Amino acid sequence: MSAEDRAVNAAAPAAPGVEGLPVDAATAHAAQAVLHEEALHLDAQRWDDWLALYTEDAVFWLPAWTDEHRLAESPGRELSLVYCPARAGLEDRVWRVRSGLSVASRPLPRTTHLVGSSVVRGDAGGGLRVDSAWACHVFDLKHRATHTFHGRYEHTLRQAGDRWRIARKKVVLMNDTIPTMLDFYCV
Repeated sequence: MSAEDRAVNAAAPAAPGVEGLPVDAATAHAAQAVLHEEALHLDAQRWDDWLALYTEDAVFWLPAWTDEHRLAESPGRELSLVYCPARAGLEDRVWRVRSGLSVASRPLPRTTHLVGSSVVRGDAGGGLRVDSAWACHVFDLKHRATHTFHGRYEHTLRQAGDRWRIARKKVVLMNDTIPTMLDFYCV
């Protein structure tokens, strides 16, 4: 396993929500608030506020399914729908949306993210692992069509000053038949 693969998978316990250290209710609430804030920033297209939730070295990964029941395990060796090994990759994607150079994102669809069923656990390094279910309703203005993406999130949060920030986000997309386009704002 490469160093890149170890970094992507390092914070991922084998069974989401089962392994890890218990956290108090206030910490769990703060962690869930980060995920809800992320969803609201995406829906309002407040890209700078969304990016500010991520650490500089944050990994964003949306692995592809290799067959009906197996996800890619290595962004370096297997196909990913989206892979950004640092926040700079997310900043680049935001730049393309803002600049209008992303033809697939013109016009930008309207989205509504729903995040729930969150389980928050601590890790040995003082961070948090948050496993949750999500859905994103996407209204494509160009085709006047609605589509819903859904799946699971695996967030790793790290304390940065007085707030939690996203150090790693893995998006498991359950319905990976993509009608027109897919980008960070749809998941």
